[in-house]
Amino acid sequence: MGFLDKAKQAAEQAANRANETVADVQTKRDLQKAYGELGEKAFALAASGAISHPGLEADVTRIRELQAKLEDETAAEPTESVEQPLSGADLPT
Repeated sequence: MGFLDKAKQAAEQAANRANETVADVQTKRDLQKAYGELGEKAFALAASGAISHPGLEADVTRIRELQAKLEDETAAEPTESVEQPLSGADLPT
């Protein structure tokens, strides 16, 4: 096997490893998304009283606290005034 054949084989192996890594990363993202969606559904069900479990209570309380904090911070932010664009009559001469 010549040098170029070995280099080609090494490049193919590297490409295969890269493709496997990309697939693994995508699968991990999909798994995280699925966990997030499950968490949101579980929170909604627990908050509505449809499900109840002592293991969920602390997490539900924490999410409610964070939501309240976010609402307080959003309400405390000053509202920005949006300047209207000048019309031709408003331009200085």
